[in-house]
Amino acid sequence: MNRATTSDVIVVGGGIGGLGAALGLSRQGLHVTVYESSPEFGEVGAGLQIAPNGTRVLDQYGLLDEVRRHGVSPDAMVMLDAIEGTELTRLDLRDLEHRYGYPYLVTHRSDLHGALLRACQDAEVKLLTDHKVTEYENIPGGARVHFESGSTASADIVIAADGLHSTARRQFVGDRTVNSAYVAYRGAVPIEQARDNHIFEDSVVVYVGPRCHFVQYPLRGGEMFNQVAVFESPKALAGMEDWGTPDELDHAFDGTCQAVQDGLPLMWRDRRWRMYDRDPIRNWVYGNVVLLGDAAHPPLQYIAQGAIMALEDGWVLAEHVSLQQRSRHRPGAGVDWREVTRAYNEVRPAHCERVQLTSRKWGRLWHHDGAQREQRNLLLRARDTYDYTYTDWLYGPTALTTDQEPRIYPSIALGAESMRSASR
Repeated sequence: MNRATTSDVIVVGGGIGGLGAALGLSRQGLHVTVYESSPEFGEVGAGLQIAPNGTRVLDQYGLLDEVRRHGVSPDAMVMLDAIEGTELTRLDLRDLEHRYGYPYLVTHRSDLHGALLRACQDAEVKLLTDHKVTEYENIPGGARVHFESGSTASADIVIAADGLHSTARRQFVGDRTVNSAYVAYRGAVPIEQARDNHIFEDSVVVYVGPRCHFVQYPLRGGEMFNQVAVFESPKALAGMEDWGTPDELDHAFDGTCQAVQDGLPLMWRDRRWRMYDRDPIRNWVYGNVVLLGDAAHPPLQYIAQGAIMALEDGWVLAEHVSLQQRSRHRPGAGVDWREVTRAYNEVRPAHCERVQLTSRKWGRLWHHDGAQREQRNLLLRARDTYDYTYTDWLYGPTALTTDQEPRIYPSIALGAESMRSASR
């Protein structure tokens, strides 16, 4: 058995969360190695929304200006009824930036990933591809990862940022993914192809409809236009293995307004993303192995926090390393990882549980039909544009300790179902 050179930190997974954690910890003077299972580093997908709690982290990493240059700063977020095409509510994103001190951006996933990758390279993070981890092992004073090749590598701490189907999650928790029965189709095209389709070129727009929704926003300085079509699959509900198929896409948006109908032909039909999450867990630390990002808290995407939570995870770990070193007046000294991971494990799981459960409830809110849809529309139309009751708990500064975690928003009853977000 060959054993690779020992690092201070091993990060398993070279996605947005893994690279963000590697960058944050390398900025604390730690030697970090990232192992990616794929042949190269990259991100699959199209658009990504980054709320102020995410752009705040990017600013602290010195990446905000670069990400802003490649993205778009929309003027507003607008929610419309997918059947009628009428506006339900909106957020003024310019005022939102003033309130929280950081912008709301939309960008291509690969642009954000590329910025993090270049920053890691500049920080001399060791970046290795074609390394598939098959097992995690705690050893005296650290942890070891075992690769499919038969080799191993060890470090003081191992961060498992290995995604929704995490090997570490399977090994230490053993739970299953939760199938929402919803599927997403995406499409990003030159904006000229969409200009005649009743689009908003300066806003993030979501049309909410019975068992479906449709998202649109510009990308890459307004040169591209991103769309996401999401719907509940009857085949999934029937227990069929092949579900979320293009024929279901063709029928899922029957009866929706003209703007949605115009956008559907631009969707990529050769790829689809089935929507899974997991039930929240309150422990992410297993000896010297730490879960991060989707390995710890894969959400449904309804409040656009998946990538942001992963960035926040790495930032919180790095900040607790920094706080520990400053408190001991020993910059660059060895890290007491037990103390750091204890602090991380106290604050992050509780926050991310709120986000995961709120995402589920928000998804149900979007997809109501009948009387509940009518009640929802009345409530949303009554909301003041500048009411931040439902964003303050999420978009403010990332908490480092539980006492910094803000109170969640109040409950509103909608028919027989509570819209309360479960904060445990």
